[in-house]
Amino acid sequence: MSPRETYESLNIEPKPFRPHVVAAVTVVFGDDYYNGRRETITFSGFTQINKWPMPGFEHRVDENGHATLEAELISAPEVGVKGYSYELGDRVQILTNPFLPNLGHIRQIAPGKNFPAEFQLRRFGILETSTLRLAHRNAMETSGVVDAIPPFKRPLTGPVLGFPRGAGSEVAPAPGVLRATGLPEAWYPANDENEPIGITPTLFFAPAPSPFMTMLFDPSMIVQATIEGSLTLAVNGKTVKVDLTGEHGKAAGAELLLFGPDKHDEGSGVQAQLSRLAVVGECAELGGRIMLRTAWARPSGGSFGKGEEEALSRLAYPADLHLDTHLEVCTPHGTLYADTAVPLAGRAADLEANGTELRAESDVPLLAQDGTTKARLTDVKLVMRDTYVGETATVNI
Repeated sequence: MSPRETYESLNIEPKPFRPHVVAAVTVVFGDDYYNGRRETITFSGFTQINKWPMPGFEHRVDENGHATLEAELISAPEVGVKGYSYELGDRVQILTNPFLPNLGHIRQIAPGKNFPAEFQLRRFGILETSTLRLAHRNAMETSGVVDAIPPFKRPLTGPVLGFPRGAGSEVAPAPGVLRATGLPEAWYPANDENEPIGITPTLFFAPAPSPFMTMLFDPSMIVQATIEGSLTLAVNGKTVKVDLTGEHGKAAGAELLLFGPDKHDEGSGVQAQLSRLAVVGECAELGGRIMLRTAWARPSGGSFGKGEEEALSRLAYPADLHLDTHLEVCTPHGTLYADTAVPLAGRAADLEANGTELRAESDVPLLAQDGTTKARLTDVKLVMRDTYVGETATVNI
């Protein structure tokens, strides 16, 4: 019989880990949960989790043999996630409430076996836009199953098992994904101490195929950019070109994650993932203002370079960038879903990729939730402007 494992055997470093976060939340706007406007927003950013064996945290084994280590989600001005709301036309960011405890643990599921393990956090958040500051009353319980510490998600893998589309509330989270339970959760206007005011909510976090779900990644480099471009559609037999823009300062535009060979297990080469995209324009044929975004459930992944590089630093420029993107188009009448992946390709002059044009000439049906074709996507052009490159992506850039 093998000896019982504890987390002490892992020789965990006595320092926090600082993952890149990719998350999604389905929100309902207004004070009526059942009839309010509903939207799924993709977020990304930077967080810090303190854990044993740092001072103030414990490793323990209970009477049934389950080993547990304690963890804490910290609050700081640069820590949090941000995304762009189509409904609000505004940046939305979620921060950790510094006045309340945000504690959790990693705990063995089977006593004496370190993995798989339960990763659980009780969160208190603050939600901010350019005009709102909101807080919620109840702790948000989030949990998932992890196979390692730190619990980084494997590059280019998705948050759920399968590809949900549209309405519904049941999802099967993939390993390494934290999912909120006990939703819906109401958010209220907040005072200076981040306390909710009154009994009339401003929005809700809702159960959905994309409830409040979080993945932790460890990319080699992160590229965020303002995007200018266009989308060509065929709608009711008519060809329509829509100019698109997305400002990085509003948490729109694009975010690209780069994973060198030391960050993935597939040999040489640099992997790339378009983790977030939000660009908007006007299309009368689809009802008015539209937004092009990447799908949350289907990762938009590909490669950067020739595929034989032994490190990110060994990239030769100009470097080819290829992405199989899973796209969605938000319209005033509902979201349309690209039926197949759209292959975007471009060449970057350097790592910053400023001025890089990503292009796809394709013919992809755009489907409504009921599966009917509402339009066809025939051309996409995205040009990266004003790029920001770094190992972390803080919310206050």
